[in-house]
Amino acid sequence: MTKEQNKKAPNLRFKGFTNDWEQRKLGDISKSFSGGTPSAGHKEFYGGNIPFIRSAEINSDSTQLFLTQAGLINSSAKLVSKGTLLFALYGATSGETGIAQIDGAINQAIMAIKVNKGNTYFVKSWFVKHKNHITSTYLQGGQGNLSAKIIKKLLIKLPTLEDQGKVSNLIAQVDKLITLQQRKLELLKEIKKGLLQKMFADKSKFPILRFEGFHAEWEQRKLYEVADYRNGKAHEQHIYIHGNYIVVNSKFVSTSGEAKKYSDKLIEPLMKNEIAFVLSDVPNGKALARTFLVKRSQKYTLNQRVAGITPHPNMNSYFLFILMNRNPYFLKFDDGVGQTNLSKKDVEQFNENYPTKREQQKIGEIFVKLDSLLTLQQRKYNSFRTIIPLMLANENSFVI
Repeated sequence: MTKEQNKKAPNLRFKGFTNDWEQRKLGDISKSFSGGTPSAGHKEFYGGNIPFIRSAEINSDSTQLFLTQAGLINSSAKLVSKGTLLFALYGATSGETGIAQIDGAINQAIMAIKVNKGNTYFVKSWFVKHKNHITSTYLQGGQGNLSAKIIKKLLIKLPTLEDQGKVSNLIAQVDKLITLQQRKLELLKEIKKGLLQKMFADKSKFPILRFEGFHAEWEQRKLYEVADYRNGKAHEQHIYIHGNYIVVNSKFVSTSGEAKKYSDKLIEPLMKNEIAFVLSDVPNGKALARTFLVKRSQKYTLNQRVAGITPHPNMNSYFLFILMNRNPYFLKFDDGVGQTNLSKKDVEQFNENYPTKREQQKIGEIFVKLDSLLTLQQRKYNSFRTIIPLMLANENSFVI
């Protein structure tokens, strides 16, 4: 038995709580059952008003599929009430735990756990902490089967109900903060999306929203008329963990610089205000046509399958960086079947509308500020998301 398994109380507790925590079987404090699905092909089973909750929706207050009363009666789907603990048994979300936000029926990929002798949020936190152990032991990477019988035998340490409530309330408050930060992040993304639609001219050659003093029609240009293109070069023989230069490959660009490889040689240098542009990606991938704006010379070296775009003097780099990023023109080359490989011709024929450089600069300044806010908010959100895992992982904290 490990030191943590042998602990009967945490080192960090709320004032006034001193009792040992008791080990119990989940079957002693809850009832479990899995859901089901109506028979395939029976259209009359769908389109009613009973929410049909699927594994990806265990934390959602809405669903896209609804059952009729007949569909519920003629199926193995089970009804659950708001507040029921839900556990994803298999699929892409296997091991995820949530608390039902709505009354509805659950499908076969969900286990419902009704906690009757404990705090539901506390038990949820226990599942969150032990997710990796449960999925590796019983779900085999999402391919196994976690039955109600197994659920009943899982062992959990429990304090008094009052103590459970204190721990749960603290974690719930942190959860609310995380949700708030996520909403702020999504709002900023929506603002950026809206500005992209309104501040860039469409076929009319006039944007919907523009700065005071600008009235001229935007001029249509192909990329080769406003920027120079060059291909990157292979770096496989020069990847070095202690290299001085960052290799700008598709993964680096698609992760906004988070995934880095280094080179000991500056094979294809990128200069300040140049744009790295991803040329290749798997079907329906998220890297194709992603852009990266270089902010410092002599630091980055351009890898193969990524293009270097050098804006002409009459172009604002940030404007072009925003305009090219995941532009629908480039995404049309992805047929969803084979790997997409954009050619030099494909890129240079990119045809768009451009205002004067002065107006480009004004638009670019807006997106510089907005992208800075997005970066800061993403970091803040990521930071908040680490709090609960740290609380649950620290053996000197809450024993869950």
